[in-house]
Amino acid sequence: MNAGSSVEITHDERVRETLLALRSLTDSLDRMHGALKDAMGMNGTDLAALRMMVIREERGESVSPHDVARHLHISTASTTKLLDRLTAAGFVERHRHPHDRRSRIVVLTKSLRQTFGEHFGTRMSPIRDVVEQYNDQDLAVIGRFLSELSQRIEDTQ
Repeated sequence: MNAGSSVEITHDERVRETLLALRSLTDSLDRMHGALKDAMGMNGTDLAALRMMVIREERGESVSPHDVARHLHISTASTTKLLDRLTAAGFVERHRHPHDRRSRIVVLTKSLRQTFGEHFGTRMSPIRDVVEQYNDQDLAVIGRFLSELSQRIEDTQ
């Protein structure tokens, strides 16, 4: 190859590179969540429930026990046991739904936010360092890509 020549990468090759990068990312995230689970002394299902509740809280959405069961694809009996464990650990509280007094919602506690922040914050620092390298236009594209990808994955569940 000559020093001045360049090789064009096809769209299919770019798609393949992106899919391989996503596979690598999901593997890294799985390992990060495994370490977080171990550091917090909980099982994977409990951590997945807490992550879902944090995300929903950030969106301003309430979470019912039924939402937890549906998200994790577990029975209502398993959900009750999971919420009992998280309540006993001081991570969640059950409250009456503000608009439907017959229903309950699950609310994250200050203790969870502090514990989660301590463990997750240290793991987020290197991720933030990478994100901050990109300009606003790049971040808008990356954000849109990740949001659309997440939504497509959710739609197939």
